[in-house]
Amino acid sequence: MFEVVNEIPSTNAALLARAGGGDCPFEGYWLIADRQSAGRGRSGRVWSDGAGNFMGSTLALLAPGETAPQTLALVAGLAVHEAVATLCPGLAHLYLKWPNDLLVGSAKLAGVLLERSGAAIVVGIGVNLAQAPQVEGRATTSLAELGHPVSRDVFAQVLAERWALHLAAWHTGQWPVLRARWEACAVPRGTLVSVNDKAHGAIMGGFAGIDADGVAQLRLADGRMLAVHAGDVDLVGDPCGNGLP
Repeated sequence: MFEVVNEIPSTNAALLARAGGGDCPFEGYWLIADRQSAGRGRSGRVWSDGAGNFMGSTLALLAPGETAPQTLALVAGLAVHEAVATLCPGLAHLYLKWPNDLLVGSAKLAGVLLERSGAAIVVGIGVNLAQAPQVEGRATTSLAELGHPVSRDVFAQVLAERWALHLAAWHTGQWPVLRARWEACAVPRGTLVSVNDKAHGAIMGGFAGIDADGVAQLRLADGRMLAVHAGDVDLVGDPCGNGLP
């Protein structure tokens, strides 16, 4: 089910408020906005509301004993990747970057934001279909400027189908299969990345996949493995193998 509104401060905030107030929508419900006046991304970043882009939120309802909830960010990213790949055949260098970005080369195309209220995990997704916001210090792109125009409503339908399929698999214990599919779509292992660690500052290493809980693994220059539980992983090398981005 899709509910489309002309303008709203934030689709995620609206669903969180409803879940917290006891009016929790069902799985399969999507709140989609033409415009967001106070959209947000990870770490409080502004989430651009470019006209023609996809801005929407849905949710997952947790049951006791299920897979670690944070893995749903990766499940959502996989659904976004597959929706883009389905609608834009031939689009090269489409990669998932832990924990929540979809890239084309080293430029950001889409992002995912998870927020929780009780047993409800609200999943916000933004995809640059028509235009790419200018973000200081970050390369961005859109499907339109890449030569793949896709309408918001068509994209929403395909994304909802992929998310529903993967969420059902996640609920039935198929996270190991989804994890393998996510890794197959991720930036190649060995891609040089950096992460800001609170204890040690910026650390660089080669991306080495994710573990069973969806935690990113970095291989350091001395061969040690570092588990990254939180924070942003930024590309230092180009995943396409063309030198620095």
